[in-house]
Amino acid sequence: MKNYKTVSENEIFTAEYEIKKSKLITHVKHVEDENFAREFIQQIKKKYFDATHNCSAWILEDKQKSNDDGEPGGTAGNPILETIKKNELNKICIVVTRYFSGIKLGAGGLIRAYSQAATLGISASKIVQMKTFQKISVVIEYNFFATVENFLRKQKIKIENISYANDVTINIFIEPENVENFLSEITEMTSANFLSEILEEVLIPVEVNFF
Repeated sequence: MKNYKTVSENEIFTAEYEIKKSKLITHVKHVEDENFAREFIQQIKKKYFDATHNCSAWILEDKQKSNDDGEPGGTAGNPILETIKKNELNKICIVVTRYFSGIKLGAGGLIRAYSQAATLGISASKIVQMKTFQKISVVIEYNFFATVENFLRKQKIKIENISYANDVTINIFIEPENVENFLSEITEMTSANFLSEILEEVLIPVEVNFF
């Protein structure tokens, strides 16, 4: 699985920017595919139907697209796209709405304005690193549970759930490169009295300090 940075799911992040009395409103959203991206763009266009322009860009792994929505070619959608690339983000769509004041910015001014609007939108977003974790099921006897649980808490190891039956089953997530060391630690703590099963790899969002 490929790790990547994106914005937190199920939220729309916004920012506003004004230049020479033109108002720019930025909306940023995580998208999983092209349909989600197109739907989000249409959602913003519908909301700001009276705006002069609703310019956009999205990146989905190896696919990307930008739209100037009536601004001079290359002055709006592409600067938004380049800002996404500069910040190394993936599976993200940005729409910048502009209410034109009547004062022209010129090509260079437009490029700077849309770049700044996209940057502000990203700055206002919650950035997460989608990291690959190996899911492992560990079965231990009750007399080892307190020791193992304390170890997991101290190491800040992610736990999906704990099931209590004849023994205790814990589903955990470990970075793939740490699996061997983790199993060695559990072996020592339980004197090898445990069972483990390597399950699937999954991508889990980890919040990062981006700015």
